[in-house]
Amino acid sequence: MILEAAILQVKTGTETEFEETFRRASAIISSMKGYIFHELQRCMEAEGKYLLLVQWETLEDHTVGFRQSPQYQEWKELLHHFYDPFPTVEHFEKVTL
Repeated sequence: MILEAAILQVKTGTETEFEETFRRASAIISSMKGYIFHELQRCMEAEGKYLLLVQWETLEDHTVGFRQSPQYQEWKELLHHFYDPFPTVEHFEKVTL
């Protein structure tokens, strides 16, 4: 399993609309092959800053299965205009201790 992490900086004044739209967009990502869970966290110190975490079965489920799908185009149309700057997305794997 891998964890996708993205810091989302949402344009000032659009936070409420972003959160409402994100709720609708959640149905898209949660329907994808390899999806396990996701959560969106709002930063307490910085206005308009969010942390998106998505767990996938494999890296390819996100980078190929989701990002190269028609569903991603819909996700992109719903959400990408809220971001400034565009977020950096990174992937993490669990370290066994």
